[in-house]
Amino acid sequence: MKLFEKTLETKSIFEGKVIHVKHDTVELENGEEAKREVVEHPGGVCVAAITENMELLFVRQFRYPYKEVVLELPAGKLEKGQTPLENGKRELLEETGAIGREYITLGKLYPSPGYCGEIIHLYFCKIDRYEQQHPDEDEFVSVERIPLDKAVEMVLNNEIPDAKTQVAVLKAAYLVKKTMNGD
Repeated sequence: MKLFEKTLETKSIFEGKVIHVKHDTVELENGEEAKREVVEHPGGVCVAAITENMELLFVRQFRYPYKEVVLELPAGKLEKGQTPLENGKRELLEETGAIGREYITLGKLYPSPGYCGEIIHLYFCKIDRYEQQHPDEDEFVSVERIPLDKAVEMVLNNEIPDAKTQVAVLKAAYLVKKTMNGD
């Protein structure tokens, strides 16, 4: 098995501010054709920033698609001309006012690989200091500090439905535990 699909034709369906939607015709490895709907997204970043008291910084914000307030780690979409790490540092500062140090990558996440090409880059850092929070003009967030152990419990108890936050919290907790045990 080659496990590959060759793109035969692409039709643009929608060109938005953040996403682009296209409808592709592909050739499957058995020679048959199939249709694929794809959402193109510039990608995102998420930062698990920990305080000296072992608390993670979270933001609460209204998320329109769900019509509810969602608890998340600081995150945002990638801006052109910046690396994912530079984007992460910018988002952390904008949303929380925090400046991190000793950034460590926690890898990348494909949130919905069945139809969306978004890749979210995950980072962990220690908070160095705080400056002025300055969210985007259309962004309203409240910042919360949640102890790392409590955040893990919240993920395991389904109190945090956001996928990128779940993964980053669990990876950060594993990393902290491993570091504390001298592994």
